[in-house]
Amino acid sequence: MVRAADQTRRRARTSVWLEGKTSRGAAEASRGSAPRGNGQPSGLDRDRITGATVHLLDAEGLAKFSMRRLAAELDVTAMSLYWYVDTKDDLLELALDAAYGELRLPDPESGADWRDQLRELATGYRDLLVRHPWVSPLAGTFLNIGPHYLDFLLTVQRVVRRTGLPPDALGGAISAVFQFVYGFGTIEGHFVRRCAAAGVSQDEYVRQAMARVERTPELGELVAESGMAPRAGGTVEELRERDFSFALDLLVAGIEAKVPGRT
Repeated sequence: MVRAADQTRRRARTSVWLEGKTSRGAAEASRGSAPRGNGQPSGLDRDRITGATVHLLDAEGLAKFSMRRLAAELDVTAMSLYWYVDTKDDLLELALDAAYGELRLPDPESGADWRDQLRELATGYRDLLVRHPWVSPLAGTFLNIGPHYLDFLLTVQRVVRRTGLPPDALGGAISAVFQFVYGFGTIEGHFVRRCAAAGVSQDEYVRQAMARVERTPELGELVAESGMAPRAGGTVEELRERDFSFALDLLVAGIEAKVPGRT
């Protein structure tokens, strides 16, 4: 088992997925239960610990997460968790990749239209970011080289290859779509959680905010002209869906326009 003093003397860790980044207990767990009698807690495995981590992050948020809190949730000692991971960051990486495992990935070789598959991937990624608001800060912190994320990335690349774009343009197309989705989903996820924490609906929250903005004449005019306020009697969620779909359509149209030979 990794001792706290040993951890502090180690070099900074980069990723749980890189060679040598798993603890002895994690390696044993990957082969099944470790032998009894060596101090390893019974009834635990890495999957159970990772699942509990995802649950706690959803329920309480990233800021409140700790190994002690996780141990209490699992009814074990905090030190027992170190049979399976060396650090809290390792566990957060595992939870992040487990979240990516929730994505439903289309088959790029199915013959389906690449536009529909790209929209499906973008919508699924957005839903993931909203469902798990802690995913976006972790995705911006870690290397994202876990198996589930790599499956997602490979599927995205295979779909975008079918657009007809030249190879040197594929990365830019992927960035345009999925960095947009990352930003949209991150803001949406935090907004939804903020409303829930305040005990108000999304519509009421926006009405209060717009009432404050509209008291400033110049800003009120800007809001009215730009369509930032709720439009045509729709709910905040309906308008957000409309905006997301329209923005995604613009990105798809931009990809089509950049395909060589397209008139």
